[in-house]
Amino acid sequence: MNDARFDAAALQGRTSHTMFGIVSAVDPVNHAVKVRIQPENIETGWIPDSCGVHAGDLRIARPSSPGTHVVLQPIEGDGEHLVVTGSVYDTVVMAPLSPLTGKVAQPGELLVKGGCGLPPLSASGKVGASSSGAGWLHIGLDGVAVGAGNASFVIKDGTIILSVGGTEMTLTSAGLTLSGGDIRTDQHSLNEHIHLAGSQKTGGPLG
Repeated sequence: MNDARFDAAALQGRTSHTMFGIVSAVDPVNHAVKVRIQPENIETGWIPDSCGVHAGDLRIARPSSPGTHVVLQPIEGDGEHLVVTGSVYDTVVMAPLSPLTGKVAQPGELLVKGGCGLPPLSASGKVGASSSGAGWLHIGLDGVAVGAGNASFVIKDGTIILSVGGTEMTLTSAGLTLSGGDIRTDQHSLNEHIHLAGSQKTGGPLG
């Protein structure tokens, strides 16, 4: 006795469908990649990597790295014409943490962070070393923050904060405040300057 469900399952298994793959080679000039289809580990030829955006004269390029876990979509169901339509996080390559909040991006936020470490090139490999000086961008409900290394620039409603290391400059409607540093021109220091009073010199600034 034949069960139509088994026939349907067999037919579906022979039909091209959305699959997962691991990027094995990258051509950044043509924004193309080769992908090893999982779980068979069969390598494709060069296929388009659509993980980029172009709208009019605006273009954003984000070529996938070797080892990236991607989603493959067959065009019009043709298994010979695949396109990378997106990348996914997994238990090895996880979502990045924001330097601003120390957490992953929450719903309604956008986090872009470089230097997270390259994906492993094999199933038993580990994510590459991260870079502490890489740039990042975090857009959330409270404002916008960008940074690189120990420098950051935060814009909130009514406040702009620029910080580098232990020095922080804050601009609000009340004025400009600097803490942990000095203001210098090419000739003078605000903290160390003195004035001439006749033939005498004053002390450093007070208050």
